[in-house]
Parts: sequence; structure tokens; C-alpha cells
Amino acid sequence: ATSQDQLAALADEALREFEAGETLPLDLMQKLLFVCSRNRRRSLTAEKLFAGFPAYQVRSVGTQPEARIVITEGHLGWADVIFVMEKSHLNRIRRKFPHALTGKRVITLGIPDEYEFMQPELLDELRGRLGPHVTLPDESRRDG
Repeated sequence: ATSQDQLAALADEALREFEAGETLPLDLMQKLLFVCSRNRRRSLTAEKLFAGFPAYQVRSVGTQPEARIVITEGHLGWADVIFVMEKSHLNRIRRKFPHALTGKRVITLGIPDEYEFMQPELLDELRGRLGPHVTLPDESRRDG
């Protein structure tokens, strides 16, 4: 397994290369999975926050049957780091896929379901909660 320091160094290297007009090969990008209930607001906003950022491959899913994209064991196997919005999401994953989280890094962000998709306050909350764990995209360098 890759250590957190090695992953942070890879993310920093990817950012430097991105700024120089280069990108990392897909197999070196850290894979982030964002999980909420319906994959319509929180986790989808988190995925969009990282869209086009070269350090990560990012996907988002929901734990409920009516989610836009329903979580599968394959999603969990794909991810290097799994971010759940609430403890209840982690509990649902553990019940549905009891062995899929073995050896996985799972972080509970503690972001309640009280925001709309891409709401500025949700983006601020995501940046604040994700900052200690990942390199965040610099909004001033983005084209959109």
C-alpha cells in the first residue's frame, strides 16, 4: 500500500506537471470515491469540484436504491480513498459489502444533507473538510 506521504507527493507532482501543461498517467492518479445518499447533491458536487484536476480520478455514488449511480462493490474496489458524507453512509456500506472496505482508507466528512448541488456553501464545506486529506484544485486556475 502507498503511504499518505507518497500519495501527497504524487498529488503535488501532478499539480506541478499540470501547471507545466503535462498530466500524470492514469495508473499513477489517486482514485477518490465520494458517497452520499442519492448522488445528486453532495457527492456529485464533490466529484465536480475535482473535474479536470490532474492529480485524481474521481467518481461519486449514492447508497440508496434511487441514487443517480448506486454504489457497487466494484466502486469500492476501484477507489484508493473513500469519502462518505455521513456516518450512516459508512454503516450502509459495511452492511451491504462487509469485506469491501478491508484495507481501504475511508474518511467520514460529516456534511449533512442540507445543501443544493454546487451550492457555494457546500463547496466551501467540502474544501474545508477535504483540505487535510487531499490536494485541492485551485479555483483561480480553472477555466470554468
